Amino acid sequence: MRLLLIATAVTEVGTGLALMVAPVFTGHLLLGAEISGAAIPIARVTAAALLALGVACWFARGDVQSRAAKGLVAAILVYDLGAVLVLAIAGVQLPTAGILLWVAVALHSAMAVWCVAVLRRKAAQ
Repeated sequence: MRLLLIATAVTEVGTGLALMVAPVFTGHLLLGAEISGAAIPIARVTAAALLALGVACWFARGDVQSRAAKGLVAAILVYDLGAVLVLAIAGVQLPTAGILLWVAVALHSAMAVWCVAVLRRKAAQ
């Protein structure tokens, strides 16, 4: 679980910082389309949520035996499944997809599988 929490922290803090600092560029990399207007502050609120998730994972990395850590992994699983669904639908519906869209779908899919494996291992103990 420790490695999962560290990997999630690094990935989500990186993505959150990219969205916070350069939402238009990051949106273009993911979606292959320009974002503007109300989408920019929405991207920055999303960035704040990703930063919060990353920070929570970072601080929980040393506390892998608690129920709270298990709850955090379950929350990461919900987030990863949601990200897969939203990004995959965007990839199918948008006429263009950004260079990182399907990479992000694959990454979130792999992270979701990892979360399930960690949760099942913890349940078996």
